[in-house]
Amino acid sequence: MAMAYLLLGSNIGNKIANLEKAKIEIGQTGIQITKASLVYETEPWGFTNPEIFLNQALEIETLLKPDQVLRRLQFIEKHSGRIKKKKGYESRIIDIDILLYENEIIQQEDITVPHPLLALRRFALIPLCEIAPSFVHPVLKKEIKELLKECKDKGKVWHNKRLI
Repeated sequence: MAMAYLLLGSNIGNKIANLEKAKIEIGQTGIQITKASLVYETEPWGFTNPEIFLNQALEIETLLKPDQVLRRLQFIEKHSGRIKKKKGYESRIIDIDILLYENEIIQQEDITVPHPLLALRRFALIPLCEIAPSFVHPVLKKEIKELLKECKDKGKVWHNKRLI
């Protein structure tokens, strides 16, 4: 079984329900969720929007290869009503990113692992650090907790209305 880390995000509609539905669907696709972070409220990153995001990191185990995981996650996004534009960031019903897959480094046209922007995003690092603080980023050779300390992102992240 391979271990990987995902990040869920939603800022349209019933955001909690969107995250819960995505987790149920992930569990029905040959992927077992073994850990989940708290749900965090976060400012949009890369674009301006009054609707905050809810984000949650998941640890998963699977027999699927990274490209198979990606295809299943994209199917869940599409099935949930997400329509991706070609460029730029936008609001979304559900977004599911592969942050890390084992210690693999993959750079292909349709998949890049580790997620290339992980170290730049507090909204991803904070929930990931909650469930995998000592995981070593295979490219940067630093633990997630170190990446969070070094992250220059100033985006606001809350849990239970407490700014982190």
